[in-house]
Amino acid sequence: MLNIANILDFSAKEYMNKTAVILGDKAFTYAQINAAANQVAHGLQAAGIGKDDKVVISCPNLPFFPMVYYGALKVGAVVVPINVLSKGREIAYYLKDSDAKAIFSFQGTPDLPMAEEAYAGYKEVDSCEHFWIMTADPAAPSPVEGIPTLGQLMANQPSTFETVQTNTEDTAVILYTSGTTGFPKGAELTHSNMTMNALACASIGFKMTHDDVHAVVLPLFHSFGQTGHLNGGFLNGNTLVLIPRFTPEEVLSVMQKHNVSFFAGVPTMYWQLLTYEDKENRLDMDIITNNLRLCIGGAAPLSVEIINGFEKKFKTPIAEAYGLSETSPGATLTHLHKKRKIGSAGTPFWGIGIKVVDESDKEVPTGEVGEILISGHNVMKGYYNNPKATAEAFKGTTWFHSGDLGIMDEDGDLFIVDRVNDMIIRGGFNIYPRELEEVLITHPKVSLVAVIGVPHEKYGEEVKAYIILNEREEATAEEIIAWAKEQMAAYKYPRIVEIVKELPMTATGKILKKELRATVSKV
Repeated sequence: MLNIANILDFSAKEYMNKTAVILGDKAFTYAQINAAANQVAHGLQAAGIGKDDKVVISCPNLPFFPMVYYGALKVGAVVVPINVLSKGREIAYYLKDSDAKAIFSFQGTPDLPMAEEAYAGYKEVDSCEHFWIMTADPAAPSPVEGIPTLGQLMANQPSTFETVQTNTEDTAVILYTSGTTGFPKGAELTHSNMTMNALACASIGFKMTHDDVHAVVLPLFHSFGQTGHLNGGFLNGNTLVLIPRFTPEEVLSVMQKHNVSFFAGVPTMYWQLLTYEDKENRLDMDIITNNLRLCIGGAAPLSVEIINGFEKKFKTPIAEAYGLSETSPGATLTHLHKKRKIGSAGTPFWGIGIKVVDESDKEVPTGEVGEILISGHNVMKGYYNNPKATAEAFKGTTWFHSGDLGIMDEDGDLFIVDRVNDMIIRGGFNIYPRELEEVLITHPKVSLVAVIGVPHEKYGEEVKAYIILNEREEATAEEIIAWAKEQMAAYKYPRIVEIVKELPMTATGKILKKELRATVSKV
């Protein structure tokens, strides 16, 4: 028997009066977070929600998230965290597809009316019985007439609760994939998946101690934030400083104020931290670098240029991790106690297997490109109510087919090449965008790069690069193309370059290449 909520139950006893969560000037102890989660659990039970019922959460990085997340898990329900940027139509899809019985949504702001969008989705789904709004002031009235608030759900409820014990293979969380192809699929992750991955990643891989302080900017609705920060941090009695919206200024000021020792981010976050200029001299970099002991990169491979620049500026190593929502997410990590290889995603976390195979699922020779397959305690049980997609993901084996291309070297280190769907085939030659991005970002005027394939009548696909220049730099597309031609093989270099001010990104800061592809036509 096992329930992820046991992590909070334990820490509330072991670290009762220790600060668990900080948001701005407010701090909550482990005992306070647990008491609030217990009140949520009682409220849910009173509303008829229990074991295996699906509860959707739409909430930024606020203390409400762990309160509702663990509260729902305590009654044996399945938590379905969704992207806070989701629109009403998308929310209706999540509610229907997951068979949700309830939804919690944060009130939001005028430019991000979360509750309004969630309510629009909720009204389209008759099977979803309950809607609760999380307001900035728990005592405030509901902003939507007739819809109760989280504060009302918790009111007068006891602060103790006996967590429902679930089986290890019971579904705990359903995480929806980003939907790069077709509709998003709900990855069913068990209590064992999530608990074991938090242990493997945070305790064994990241070597967290009770004294670690996290700067939490990765969304908690995302698997990376849930495992690396929430479950992993709570498992070790850490303090989580929540940052609802990423800006380099906010992250660095939080690091300085709270003596942050641990940070996890995606490539664009590291890029912004690296290029940020403290023009008003508000930061003490010595305080920041003296306390920061470990940074984790994930969601997409970091360029070698950004790794080297960041580590020089912040005097802190970046350990790259690799994984997917379907793998809880941690699969591999650059283990810093081993021989380090910049650009590698490292070796598997404890209890996880990795292999690289060809189209027939036979392992390719060392150093050759193939699809990455993953097995172990972290791999999902399947896609919710989608046996066809589940069968395609496992192909009759116990190995999850990631759809990512990689290379395994002689030491067992994994190097991520690209997504299978991102690979460009130009005139019969395979071109991997990440390889080109690694070269283009070394141009002295280039700050950030995204490379995609665009349809071409003669070659099938042509290479296009979107370039963000360094601040105060100027360059033409022709200049970048000419430079790239000298650096790469003739079939590889981009024939099309577009200089842009920004790139479309997900809420986690991952570049949305599908949106870039949607803007181009055949050349």
